[in-house]
Amino acid sequence: MSVLSSAMLAVGWEPELRGALTVLIGLAVWMGSVYLIVATNVGARLGLLVSLAALMGWMALMGGIWWIYGIGLEGDLPSWKQVEGRTVVQEVRLLHDAGVLDQQISVTGDAPADAAAVAAQLDTQGWERLDTSAPEYGQAQSAAEGFLIAEGAFSAGQYAVTAVYEVDPPHESAYPKIFGRSELDFIAFWHKPYYTLVEVAPYTPVFTEAGRAPVAPRVDESAPRQYVYMIRDLGSERQPAAMITIGSTAAFLALCWLLHRRDQFVAENLARKAAAPATA
Repeated sequence: MSVLSSAMLAVGWEPELRGALTVLIGLAVWMGSVYLIVATNVGARLGLLVSLAALMGWMALMGGIWWIYGIGLEGDLPSWKQVEGRTVVQEVRLLHDAGVLDQQISVTGDAPADAAAVAAQLDTQGWERLDTSAPEYGQAQSAAEGFLIAEGAFSAGQYAVTAVYEVDPPHESAYPKIFGRSELDFIAFWHKPYYTLVEVAPYTPVFTEAGRAPVAPRVDESAPRQYVYMIRDLGSERQPAAMITIGSTAAFLALCWLLHRRDQFVAENLARKAAAPATA
């Protein structure tokens, strides 16, 4: 036995095999010791049912806490995803072709006027312009930078974010809600698509001279605005916890039903034995 234990502990594959062995040994010792204590008092088969029922009940409680607070075993976190083929829109007239605007805009060549026309139509379509102090503004700005650099449209420091628009905010698009309240969304498993549009403007070229302080960049008002069209993936942060809670609760109720049936059979057998006539 000592030779086998030494061989198992001598495994040096990190972290796959040794981690798996550590977890399996811990589970065997933890659950096995509890089952051994219970089985010595109530029997092997009944002890197994009681131990499994206790384990499933504990996992259901643990999963419920994870589900409520979004902790423990987490799924995919919320993130912005690119809209395939329409992520970086470098011309205002292409916003209609990308499906952002319902009506085509007649481009005048005046960048601020064209941007104002886009903002006006977005407002009529239900888009909301975010305030620069909103947390979603900074998050969308950071996500848009990654797409702009990946598409080769700009490099870092070559542009400024001038506006961020969103439609169908997640607290309004998720459903169903409990009593229609936005903060009670434990069962809001479905939601409408949540889109974000980031407007960027290039900086004017800045010439630097040795020995002088750098000049603050300015937006090139003559250059047309460019847009980053993204979709918000709300992720599945609580999905693993929900699956653990639902599965463990179902297993716990099934084991409790088996224990109840066993108690009924035992009671019937004892009653039948007591009513049976005594034999010589």
